[in-house]
Order: sequence, then structure tokens, then C-alpha cells
Amino acid sequence: MSAVLKIDQFDLLDDASCDARINAAKRILGGRLAILGHHYQRDEVFKHADYSGDSLKLSQLAAQTDAEYIVFCGVHFMAEVADILTFGRRSVILPDLAAGCSMADMANLVKVRKCWSELSELLDPDEKVTPVTYINSAADLKGFCGEHGGIVCTSSNARAVLEWSFGRREKVLFFPDQHLGRNTGLRMGIPLEQMVTWDFAKPQGGLTVDEIRDAKIILWKGFCSVHQMFHPAHIEKFRREVPQGLVISHPENSYEVCQASDYVGSTEYILRTVRAAAPGSHWLVGTELNLVNRLRDEVKAKGVTVQFMSPMVCMCSTMFRTDPQHLAWVLENLVAGNVVNQIRVPEAIAKPARLALDLMLEVVD
Repeated sequence: MSAVLKIDQFDLLDDASCDARINAAKRILGGRLAILGHHYQRDEVFKHADYSGDSLKLSQLAAQTDAEYIVFCGVHFMAEVADILTFGRRSVILPDLAAGCSMADMANLVKVRKCWSELSELLDPDEKVTPVTYINSAADLKGFCGEHGGIVCTSSNARAVLEWSFGRREKVLFFPDQHLGRNTGLRMGIPLEQMVTWDFAKPQGGLTVDEIRDAKIILWKGFCSVHQMFHPAHIEKFRREVPQGLVISHPENSYEVCQASDYVGSTEYILRTVRAAAPGSHWLVGTELNLVNRLRDEVKAKGVTVQFMSPMVCMCSTMFRTDPQHLAWVLENLVAGNVVNQIRVPEAIAKPARLALDLMLEVVD
């Protein structure tokens, strides 16, 4: 083991130098290393990923890999999931510890426990309510779900998870993203009036007793900062300019955007749909910019046009924190025998969180 290399030794390196050092480290580490890259990563990092995908796909890959080191080019909650599903037997590394998720930060254990306590004043939540957390959440919230008979979901399997949940209890508490919960509930035929929004800043979520008792889904007042940039007006303008065009959106978008779209689905669904599109088709895509730009370049050769929904640049700023400099830094430290930026979830949290994650993977299978 050599002395730990400092990040400031890499900060001023240009991307080309980083590329060479990353590739050299990958050759040395070989099968001991697996780099996972989320679709929202910038191109300069994404190209180095051994495996790419959305949260669900990467969760499954994390559980299956035999690599000694998992370098997760994503955000904090994703690295936590990888550590949980590998039982702490792998070294899971997040290149930049500042890569978080603003949506995940909108729900924390204190607020969720307060919500559960307030619900218990009106009903028995452990008998009546299944807690469901979007994978975009901290490990302790996944643990909370595991402790209360709940489950985790992703945008790919949200409907299957909600169907499983309603098979157990009559209500669902869905956090932290209200839009995924609402849009999924609508696809299942649940009317809007039976989906209420819990405002964690207000007593009893700002809801009346009757609203809570009549609700099928209690939605947490959280959202994705990227997807809130898309609006129905963007779709209306596109339809005027491209009457034969098609609109596809991620379910983290608002109800109004999803209702105005032709197709709604997860990141993997968006990729599959547009890749299979007929030559000459023109698509407006409502999700993160890096993914849309890569998809645009990929399908251009077959005559498919892809257009980003917003006139403004709206990439995921926390995903963008992972850069080639941080990736080179963690890999060269691994070559030197040093594990830096390791993510480790305490077993007291990991055990119940693993229950909720394993249930999700069972529902997917």
C-alpha cells in the first residue's frame, strides 16, 4: 500500500490526461473492478463505464457482480444500494461524495417517522398502510420500509410494486417523489381525488381526516429538480411545429406533462422506445439532457430525430459532479492499494433496507 493520493493532484488535469490514466488503471485492475455508470452521467465519465443503466438495472448489476471494487458513477443513494445488496463484501466507491440527490433530500427519516406517527393517530398504519420508497432515497428510509413491511420501487417497476403493496394493505405512503406515485396511480385507474399530497412542513401533512381516510395513495411532497423544468407549453409548441411528432416523458414529470405525452416510462423504456422508432419519426423527450443528447446522436443515422423538451439546459447538477478527475483519482488509489470514498451502510440500517430491496427484486422477477 502506498500513500493515499490527494484529489488536488488531479484537479488540474485535462480530460485527455485523465482518460489515459483511467484506462491504464482499468487495465491493471482488470476483473477486480466494475465501473457502473448511470444514464445521467456526463459523456466524459459515462464512456468509461463497464455497465450502464437506470437505477433498477444498476441495482441488479451491483447484486450480481463478483468484482472486488465497485466504482459507482452516479449519486450517493445508488452507491448505498450497491453496498447493501453486496452485503458489504465489496468495496463500493463513489468518486465524488458531494454527488447527492435533491429529491432524496426532500424526505428524511425524522420527517417520515413524524408522518407515520401522525397517521397512527387516525389509523393503524402497520395494518392499513404499505410504505413505498422510490429508490432515490437514503438507506435509512429503505430500512424504515423494511421495518414496516414496505418495499422499494424504481420508475421501471413502480406499477408492479404498487400492485404488490395494495395486495397487502389498503393504502400506500409513497415517498419522496409525488409525481412518480401520482402518474403510476393514474395508470392503475386510481382517481386523482384518491391520491393526496402530504406536505411534511404542515401538521398532519396539511390534510383533513377525511382526505387521509379516503386516500388510496398518500404522496410525499417531493420532486425531481430536473424534471420540474418541463412544462405542457413545451409540448404544445412542439405539436404546432411538428404535427406528426411524438412525445415521450419520464414519470418523474408532472401530471400535466405526462398527460400531454404520447408515451410515459422509465429511462430504459425511453431508450427502448426511441431506439425502435421508425425512420423519419421525430421525438420530443422529457428527461435529463445527457441521456437525451446521447440518444439523439445514436439514432440520427437511422433517420430518427430526437429533440430535448426544454429550451433551457437542465442536466442533473449532482450527477454532473462526477468528473474524469475524480474517477482517475479513485482508480489510481485502488491501483496503489488505497480505497477512498468508500460507501458503507451500517448493518443495523442495511439489514431492514435489504429486506425492502429484495422484495423489489422479487417483484421484478
